[in-house]
Amino acid sequence: MKNTTILLIIVAIIISVGAFVFVNGNGKGNPDGAKEDDIIQEITLSMRNYNYYPNTITVKKGIPVRIRLDSSITGCYRSFTIRDFGVSKNLRTPEDYVEFVPDKKGTFRFACAMGMGTGTIIVE
Repeated sequence: MKNTTILLIIVAIIISVGAFVFVNGNGKGNPDGAKEDDIIQEITLSMRNYNYYPNTITVKKGIPVRIRLDSSITGCYRSFTIRDFGVSKNLRTPEDYVEFVPDKKGTFRFACAMGMGTGTIIVE
């Protein structure tokens, strides 16, 4: 009886580990073993010296990016664009955001719709 109980416990552990790996993936290609669907690169921009701050942001290719503008940003700076990624949205409140998946590596410009405030996004 003792051997049967031990065998059942071992089988239960193996099934549990297998189910965990199946549900969560094997972690290859993702930081910390997380699934890409669970990762969002979140960035909050503010305003400093009449421009976006930070003025240069770095993100990883293929992982969704969510950008918010805090309450220090006003006027046309709230109309945010990244033309190379088809991003164009008026972010009326700090709770609003733009979200996109950078699908190419390189250095790209972000700006307000009028081009007064600008910055750089580097996709690695």
